[in-house]
Amino acid sequence: MTCAVRYFSRTGNTKKVAEAISAAVGVPAETTESPLTEKVDVLFLGSAVYAAGVDAAIQEFIKANADHIGAIANFSTTALLTSTWPQVKKIADANGVKMLEKEFHCKGKFTAIHSSRPNEKDLAEAAAFAEAVLS
Repeated sequence: MTCAVRYFSRTGNTKKVAEAISAAVGVPAETTESPLTEKVDVLFLGSAVYAAGVDAAIQEFIKANADHIGAIANFSTTALLTSTWPQVKKIADANGVKMLEKEFHCKGKFTAIHSSRPNEKDLAEAAAFAEAVLS
């Protein structure tokens, strides 16, 4: 099964999770500025919530790469919301891309809130999530 890891991160929280997933699946974690160059069965796509929504870069990435994505495995970090899955699902649906029901989410540091997150436990759980998706 082929896979890729892409993420958008302003503060570095989602990047940390992307790197843990990358190490688990053996492919580089790249930002959404790097397009997919070939079709992948699973795209691990990381995002976060900024002002109650995912960044436009996520929408642009999915739209531009829809024909290269078999399915999206969502992962996210947020300070207050439970996940970006519903928002990413709407974008995926609008572009004809399948979303896996399995996802990974953890809290992310935002000012003084969740100052130690994502932590080592979160990163280990992200790696286990990625391995489970591919098994």
